Amino acid sequence: MEQQDLSRLRIDRAAAPPRRRGRGPWIAALVAIAAVLGGFGYARFGAPAEVETVAVARVFPSQSLAVLNATGYVVAQRKAAVSSKATGRLEWLGVLEGSRVKKGEIIARVESRDVAAAVDQASANVGVAQANLEQGLAELADAESAFKRSEELLAQKYISPSAHDSAIARYHKASAAIVGLRAAIAAASANRRAAQVAFEQTLIRAPFDGVVLTKNANVGDIVTPFSAAVDTKGVVVTMADMETLEVEADVSEASLGKIRVDQACEIQLEAFPDVRFPGVVSRMVPTVDRTKATLLVKVRFTQPDARVLPDMSAKVAFLSRAVTPGERYAVDALQRSAIVARGGRNVVFAVRDGRASEVPVETGRTLGDLLEVKGVAAGDRVVLRPDEHLRDGERVRATKS
Repeated sequence: MEQQDLSRLRIDRAAAPPRRRGRGPWIAALVAIAAVLGGFGYARFGAPAEVETVAVARVFPSQSLAVLNATGYVVAQRKAAVSSKATGRLEWLGVLEGSRVKKGEIIARVESRDVAAAVDQASANVGVAQANLEQGLAELADAESAFKRSEELLAQKYISPSAHDSAIARYHKASAAIVGLRAAIAAASANRRAAQVAFEQTLIRAPFDGVVLTKNANVGDIVTPFSAAVDTKGVVVTMADMETLEVEADVSEASLGKIRVDQACEIQLEAFPDVRFPGVVSRMVPTVDRTKATLLVKVRFTQPDARVLPDMSAKVAFLSRAVTPGERYAVDALQRSAIVARGGRNVVFAVRDGRASEVPVETGRTLGDLLEVKGVAAGDRVVLRPDEHLRDGERVRATKS
């Protein structure tokens, strides 16, 4: 086998390695540009500014006129628990809750066949008494004629004096009978009126114009003036005159110097928080509650409203003066520190979708610590004390306000 020459297999270490093109400067430049862009993006999009926000409030200008506030409930000055004066079974009820009734209107009826029969009987007795009177008048007329004839005959000596005396006695007796018959008619008429009163007591009428609040009895129930009996009802319905609604509020005796009769007030009902009802102090109950050290003040609604119902909870603001027509309606208001001047105009920065949106506003009246504004709506959140570097569209993060 032929032997190979291994000396040719040596590695020439003196030979230079192949030359490559340089890339280091380009990579460094790209890294620098990426760092700049990343920093800008982080500053612009990734790091929202922290701001304190406040909500635009809906306030009434009259709030600045309040000298005292109190709470209470709506009550009806005229209210009645309507019941029957007669005892019996309720056979008809013509009203429901919310029904409006007029004074004297029949709203319920108790069974009345027995008292109706008594009325008929009493009326018949009056008729009998009147018939007896007619008969007595006829007898009186006959006795009077006989008496006159007797006088003429006695003057001519045609009858004896004793016969004339009999005619006189008959006439006097007939006259006396008339008096008794008239008294009998009066007695029968009185009995008829008593029977009619008993019948009228079976008819339950509305004592005044008003609205039925509750229905306490149903057809078939036994009603009685005194409901202590088992399975009986005393009150058929309760009703109130809605024209006499007022608010009863407890006022601390330490604050009595701030209120007076006829003082202007504003009433806020919990059921209608966005409405203010004008009122006036009607009267003050001259008795202090020792347990609460309060005085009961009654405030009357000056403009009755169908939405107001008895027993609604209410807040009363006692005002220093009566409000003007322009002060009766709520306006949007904001703290002064949320309004800044930019470009010669007043603006606020509304926070919308995580960004500060520059909104021009118009300012109006001063309402206590707030300022009336137009251009934003109640409930909008705006930046409080915005920084001078804050710009329109900048990302923000609201902190606790």
